[in-house]
Amino acid sequence: MQTQMRDIAGMPPAEAADGGIASSRMEPARADHLRVDIFDSMAPLEAEWRMLEQDNLASLHQSYDWCTAWVESYQHPLAIVRGSIGDRPAFILPLEIIRSRGIRRAEFIGGRHSNINTGLFSSELLANGKLTSAQASGIATALRGRADLAILRNIPFEWRGRPSPLASLPAVENQNHAFQMPFLGSFEASLKQVNAKRRRKKFKHQSRILDAKGGYEYVIADPDKQDALLDLFFRQKAIRFRDAGLPDVFDDAPTKRALHALLHPRGNNTSDVTLQMHALRLKGEHEGHIPAIAALSRKGDHVICQFASIDETLVAEASPGELLFWLMIERLHREGAALFDFGIGDQIYKRSWCPMETVQHDLLLPISGLGLLAATAQRSMTRTKTAIKSNRKLYAFIQRMRTRRGADATPAGETDGD
Repeated sequence: MQTQMRDIAGMPPAEAADGGIASSRMEPARADHLRVDIFDSMAPLEAEWRMLEQDNLASLHQSYDWCTAWVESYQHPLAIVRGSIGDRPAFILPLEIIRSRGIRRAEFIGGRHSNINTGLFSSELLANGKLTSAQASGIATALRGRADLAILRNIPFEWRGRPSPLASLPAVENQNHAFQMPFLGSFEASLKQVNAKRRRKKFKHQSRILDAKGGYEYVIADPDKQDALLDLFFRQKAIRFRDAGLPDVFDDAPTKRALHALLHPRGNNTSDVTLQMHALRLKGEHEGHIPAIAALSRKGDHVICQFASIDETLVAEASPGELLFWLMIERLHREGAALFDFGIGDQIYKRSWCPMETVQHDLLLPISGLGLLAATAQRSMTRTKTAIKSNRKLYAFIQRMRTRRGADATPAGETDGD
């Protein structure tokens, strides 16, 4: 349902002086006005939403099917921002309102579990470059009364050679970078980016260990087996988080419902994959045991590993998680993917695979006076986290302390040896 409309070009300059909307016209579409509408439901926008998401460089996390799963599970109020030029959609920012500590934040739907966000933009708006200050003010004014602060997290200012129209908004660098492996003309050429000789030697060593125990197989779960494999991931990951002394970000019912829903999208798009479960399964001596799991999403030629887990109780010496990544990457290379994305978070295994590191930013758009204070606090907190993570000795010390606390809280005999 449409709840608010703002015509940026039609607003008088006096309103801009009061912090409202300034007069603005799109270039080169000089004759058309950019209008900003706010919707509190997804359904009225489905047709144009699915049209905009056809852009190969738009994040899967802003797709209609991805957002539907999180909206139905969490049921947060929506404030979907739609910009239009005349009767043509220019952009969609799928936002939900989250209340925390007295602050109403407008964030990307399901943003807590997103590895990259871009928003959805028409080719016409992309040709105009970055949003102008007047257009950003128009978005803020349209959100007035619904949110105090818009926080758009994990946005690269440039993605695969294309600048983000959102890069003109006030921003702070996110404390976590993302890591990717580009696929080159052949699998061998792709491996040379990350020391092909060492990679092949390790793969052969892992295979020999598992072959001696009866072998293994690479599994892409059938539709009726996906949910069971996802539930096993939740159990494996809970142990890893506990032993590391970290909170389990998957340990809440709405998140689990949303991820299960993503395994069964309702849309008719057969080329993209919202979520698919992959695993390494042992044969022989440990028949049926699953030591490694990963969940992949695919948008065009971009594949994201959304999350992964390992169980090292039986074959830790074979590094089953590393072996599963080899098998997935090798298969996806054959299937025409161009980029394997390990997602956000700086970890040794990601750096060992990835010659590409992407800096992402959190955009902070204050809407009320309270939001301005919250933006200042958020910027300070993010910069502090960035400083800590950039100091490898300090960050390693903090991680060790977390692990020690987790071990102290774990009953004897219940660790997996991490």
